[in-house]
Amino acid sequence: MSDRRESNDSFRRAVRDWLQEHCPMSMRTDMPEHEIVWGGRKQKWFSRDAKVWLERMAERGWTVPHWPKAYGGAGLDAREVKILNEEMQRINARLPLQSFGMWMLGPALLEFASEEQKRHYLPQIARGEVRWCQGYSEPSNGSDLAGLQTTAKDCGDHFLVNGAKIWTSYADQSDWIFCLVRTDTEVPKQEGISFLLFDMESDGVSASPIPLISGASPFCQVFFDNVKVPKSQLVGKLNEGWTIAKRLLQHERQMVSVIKGNTPLARSTKLRLEKLAQHYAGDGQQINDPILRAKICHHKIDGLAFKLTMNRNLEESRTGRGDGNAASLIKYYNSELNKRKFDLLREVMGTGMLGWNGEGFSAEEIDTTRQWLRSRANSIEGGTSEVQLNVIAKRILGLPD
Repeated sequence: MSDRRESNDSFRRAVRDWLQEHCPMSMRTDMPEHEIVWGGRKQKWFSRDAKVWLERMAERGWTVPHWPKAYGGAGLDAREVKILNEEMQRINARLPLQSFGMWMLGPALLEFASEEQKRHYLPQIARGEVRWCQGYSEPSNGSDLAGLQTTAKDCGDHFLVNGAKIWTSYADQSDWIFCLVRTDTEVPKQEGISFLLFDMESDGVSASPIPLISGASPFCQVFFDNVKVPKSQLVGKLNEGWTIAKRLLQHERQMVSVIKGNTPLARSTKLRLEKLAQHYAGDGQQINDPILRAKICHHKIDGLAFKLTMNRNLEESRTGRGDGNAASLIKYYNSELNKRKFDLLREVMGTGMLGWNGEGFSAEEIDTTRQWLRSRANSIEGGTSEVQLNVIAKRILGLPD
């Protein structure tokens, strides 16, 4: 035990010293949403420090510290990753890179891809050279993912892909897509699906943003018209993509929970809840309404309990002890928690949260209104709350179908 404690202390000192020397001061501040670094060919650098910070962290393998060194990571164990995260939080260091490639595709490639594919794609993800989007949902199938109709016809040395995807986050900003396609129509629907990777600049690919009620357009509809995809970009075996798809969905649900709960935007909203209550329902120093105070306290306690549960699940998954099904529980609860937070904000701000534009409302009030509207999608994206409850009932509680 003493040796382990000394090892932890030594590693922590080394991490702290490195961060102190190499993390630019401008990267030790809360990160506005428009300054998030997603990487890829279309990345627009808002500052030189952001680029330097990514390069330094990627060179050390700390953008994906738990990945093997051969694939762009640092090979850290769960204990070391936790220390690294704690030291970054201590100085308020920004994440150098956020990426669906890191959170969703990378873990699936580590488990299912060939060695050649791992060595080709994973280091690019770790360095932020390619931005990925996810081609799952389709216009006519909703939550029935296995009913997808985008086809990939076998044409010898390549597939010919035709169809459409919808609600594809940031497809218009992405370089490559990981995509579910139907490669066999004569078998049960789950057994005829394959998992393909291809460039969004391939001939026949087009993406159109979908305007949302919040005024933003993170989602797109994507169309495929005779898109040629080399067979070397098939991950796993032909017609066995459903297994990969389910595994990746677990990573996605976990990812949605992590980024919704831990981004600077989310943290600042939690801080604003109490401050706004002091302003709108108090004297600037305290909240006058005892019922409202109790509601905010309950929400803060729920948030802390959720954070501890999420941290435990992350540690279990990194050590191989988790079964993955807890991702549905975490995703469901975080979606509901975030929606309740904005419902509380609406109760606190009253008519101040009815602004959309024009005079009479502050920029913060208008922004909060749009965030509230955006939060309504939390229980739909990444798998609806109804789907998550079904998974929880069957695979966690063991209830009959």
